[in-house]
Formats: sequence, C-alpha cells, structure tokens
Amino acid sequence: MSPTIDRVYFFGTCLIDVFYPGAGMAAITLLEREGIEVLFPQAQTCCGQPPYNSGYDDEARTIARQVIETFDLPIPIIVPSGSCAGMLRKHYPALMAGDPLEEKANQLATRVYELHQFLHRVLNITLEDQGKPTRVVMHTSCSARREMEVMDDGLSLLRQLGNVEVCEPENAETCCGFGGTFAVKMSDISEAMVADKCAAVNATGASTLLSSDCGCLMNIHGALKHRNPDAMPAEHLAEFLLRRTSGDAS
Repeated sequence: MSPTIDRVYFFGTCLIDVFYPGAGMAAITLLEREGIEVLFPQAQTCCGQPPYNSGYDDEARTIARQVIETFDLPIPIIVPSGSCAGMLRKHYPALMAGDPLEEKANQLATRVYELHQFLHRVLNITLEDQGKPTRVVMHTSCSARREMEVMDDGLSLLRQLGNVEVCEPENAETCCGFGGTFAVKMSDISEAMVADKCAAVNATGASTLLSSDCGCLMNIHGALKHRNPDAMPAEHLAEFLLRRTSGDAS
C-alpha cells in the first residue's frame, strides 16, 4: 500500500443506499481493514447519471455541483460500482465544461476509483480464503468493463481465494439488459437480454452469482428468481470477499 494514502472518501451510490446497504458496509470494512480511514459525507446524493442518460443535462449538472462540493478534499473517491464511477470519472469533465466548477470537476475525476480497482491496483491487497470449496459466476458490468476498464480487477481478487472456483458466463462481455432507464424505456429488449444472461449464468453450474455493480445484480438475480424461486443466491463482490476472508466464512 502506498504510504501516502491513509484516507479516502466513500461514494455510497443510490442502489447501495436503498437496496444493498450490506455491500456498502462490506466495502468500507475491506478498506478499513487495510488501515484506511474512510470518510462518508452525509450530504452525498446521486451521481446524476439517471438525468444525464435521459438527456437532462441541466438537472445532472445541479447534482454534479453538489457532488463536487461535497467531495472537495484532495483524496481518492472510492465507488463500489463501475457505473457510478464512470459517471464521475468519465462524464463529469464534459458535463461541467464551461461551468464555474469545471476545474474542480476535472480534478475530482482524477481521484475516482472503482472499489476493486483500488483494492487490487493501488492497495495491492492479499486475500486468504477461509471458506469451504465453492463455485461462483462473476458478471462484470458494461461500465466496469468498457468505461472504467477494470474488468480484470474483481476477477484477480477472486482468484486469490484458494477454495473458490471462478467462472464467467458465456458471452460475458454482453450487457445484462439493465442500463438504468433503458430497462424501463425499452423493457421488451431488456427482458430478452436478461433472459439470455440468466441462461448463461445457470449453464455455469455455479452456486453463487457475483457482481460489483448493484444494478446488474438486481436485474439478473431478480430475473433468475422470477423464473425459479430457488435460484442461486447473489452477492455484491465486496460482501463475498469480506465473508470469505473473515472468521464467519462459509
């Protein structure tokens, strides 16, 4: 670990706040376990991606200004989602061009890391598996794969776990059909895409579905459960990593 990094911001994301709080707590614990002080600004809100993706740039800028002013210290911003991390890192600079906060937006973008990217590339953590043998299937989101280019980081962390067999579904690079508002506006196409993804996930014979993006996790697991109430459980990757490397591993 770099001796200069002893404090980070944690950007919680809307889906973690509302649907997956355990994933957020697990991510914070993983960071704290490495000696990092984690700051969680209570004033934080959405990253602004929903209005931005729907063409409401003015509304997205209003949200972005609040984020920029809230995460103002010159320390890393850790995001447990490739999608939200991509919004902050890749889209804020263009969105805020010409705005009084343009320079701060550009500076903020350089401080944004997806969680598992930060754990793997920056902290270079070492994991010791304490669980029983199991097989998992990992879904890497489009944003993590193409926007943040962190597709290998989560898999690399999983492969440190000696009793975990890691697999990916066939056509792993294809979208699960969530895409935020896309799933609402083009529900028929979204449903067909997630059906293909569910078939590929089931074909792996894995016992647990993992992803580092809660939107994808909610979409795929929800579709799996709709088709089969006894479908495999699903976890955010942070929760799985913490569980496998702590005393209550199973």
